[in-house]
Amino acid sequence: MNFKAVNSVALISSDDWQRLNKSSSLFLNPLFLNALENSQSVSTQQGWQPQHLLISDEQRINAIIPAYIKQHSWGEFVFDWDWARAYEEHDVPYYPKLVCAIPFTPVSSEKHLSNDMQQHEVFQYLTEHCQANKLHSWHMLFCQEASDLPPDVYHRHTVQFHWFNRSYRNFDHFLSTFNSRKRKNTRKERDSITQQGITIEHLSGQQIDEQQLDFFYQTYQLTYFKRGHTPHLAKSFFKEIFASMPSNVLLMIASRLDKPIACALFFVDSDQLYGRYWGCIEPIKNLHFELCYYQGIDYCIANNIARFNPGTQGEHKIQRGFEPILTHSYHWISHQAFKGPIKDFCAQERLNMHHYQQQCALALPFKQL
Repeated sequence: MNFKAVNSVALISSDDWQRLNKSSSLFLNPLFLNALENSQSVSTQQGWQPQHLLISDEQRINAIIPAYIKQHSWGEFVFDWDWARAYEEHDVPYYPKLVCAIPFTPVSSEKHLSNDMQQHEVFQYLTEHCQANKLHSWHMLFCQEASDLPPDVYHRHTVQFHWFNRSYRNFDHFLSTFNSRKRKNTRKERDSITQQGITIEHLSGQQIDEQQLDFFYQTYQLTYFKRGHTPHLAKSFFKEIFASMPSNVLLMIASRLDKPIACALFFVDSDQLYGRYWGCIEPIKNLHFELCYYQGIDYCIANNIARFNPGTQGEHKIQRGFEPILTHSYHWISHQAFKGPIKDFCAQERLNMHHYQQQCALALPFKQL
């Protein structure tokens, strides 16, 4: 097998990508990854240097691994800041590292594209690549669960909250599965939106005009500025995605007295809805719940979509019917002295995440059978 790295998705043959990509995930569409690079949202200057890996034999490419050399840990959602801090305290460099992930997108999917190569085989190639190129570690984030894990590759979990469509006829049918108190609270939250005179419009990618794009990007920026951060994604990224993948885009705009006040951007593929970005220009009670969660549930029921992933974190999702699920990430580090402590950390973290998942499940609003 030969191992090659390329610095742009555009350098990978679309025929090879189509032949090897068996995933339904829209985030593995090269149009999505290209838009990140074309907009410079992902670039060496931003600390995300594209280094997509190709594994091939003498005849053709057998695997594609979207990957990036990182000089920081922003935009990953599987946090290793404590590891980097421990390295710094011992005057050991933590960066650069190799990250196999979809930038800024904590969505579980295949992270290597191949017809026959197993994940544990890919891990070995990643280790050899890092050793040959003086990369201090590799991290495969939000991937499928692996079997036959090598002893020096460590498994981590996070907990996300997803909604599952159990053949609901409408939102009231979904609410009928709640206990009385939680059902009443949810109806009260939804009714308050109508009582405040708010209307909500759904737009696909081809329906979004320049003015609506400007408003969305304004609210997107505000969400980051309020937290003292700079937005990860350039406006040109969204403009390109709206044009190149219009059927995968859903923008919801909330208005009052015909004035837009908030919006939420979703992506959608054949079986999942993904809540990605939200923002508002004035605080409105319960609007976040309506725009980011309840409208998404309505959309899934109406369009027979099996799962709704509204994004990371947020225990407030539990009482609204979003169930705790475990995600999987895998990690390898080169520094011998840190292998033991990090292996122990990951083992304890997995136990903690399993316990946390179980505790969250006890707080779900569904009736006890």
